[in-house]
Amino acid sequence: MSDIIRVILADDHAVVRKGIREFLEEAGDIQVVAEAADGDEALALIRTHRPDVAVLDIQMPGRSGIEVTRQVRAEGLPVGVLILTAYDDDPYVMATLQAGANGYVLKTAEADDLVRDVRAVYEGQSALDPRIVRKLMSQLAGAAKTELPVEPLTPREQDVLLLAARGYTNKAIGVQLHISDRTVQGHLANIFAKLGASNRTEAVMRAVRLGWVTVDGATD
Repeated sequence: MSDIIRVILADDHAVVRKGIREFLEEAGDIQVVAEAADGDEALALIRTHRPDVAVLDIQMPGRSGIEVTRQVRAEGLPVGVLILTAYDDDPYVMATLQAGANGYVLKTAEADDLVRDVRAVYEGQSALDPRIVRKLMSQLAGAAKTELPVEPLTPREQDVLLLAARGYTNKAIGVQLHISDRTVQGHLANIFAKLGASNRTEAVMRAVRLGWVTVDGATD
């Protein structure tokens, strides 16, 4: 990759930040431009540096990673947010996604997985730890029973949703389906409207609840 991905790293433990920074910068295309030890500092640094990706812990002094994410989205800052945490509890995961985070990764992930997820968020994709997705499956499947009726997707919208669930960018979806980026954006807008979602992650998670998409990205 030729572009340098500029990252803000926030965690209240200096040793943890040092290790994560080393993992990321060894990749060669990622640069940690600033570090924060609490949520308030993280938000200030995001506002100042406008990084490509913010890697945030959930539990920090001051604002939590979820609160920082919510504020970033409220201000419309063009920053991808990746939550890196030791917590895999359902409420944390759902609150993070609802706040507008692009990814949720456990601190037990391999270094290569972390680098991959930062790149994915930079490319506008969602990055969810497979263990988190599997853990939520039963909860989401159960919630499907109480879902309100949803307008069915067209075959082309189903194709777009499948590729979005697999993490493809709009450009990559267009290449796969031989359509323009603008057409992909139009299909995604229709999918979001039908599923009552505001972003890809919400759309995919709703589709999972409805049984339209499985963990591996396949559609029924």
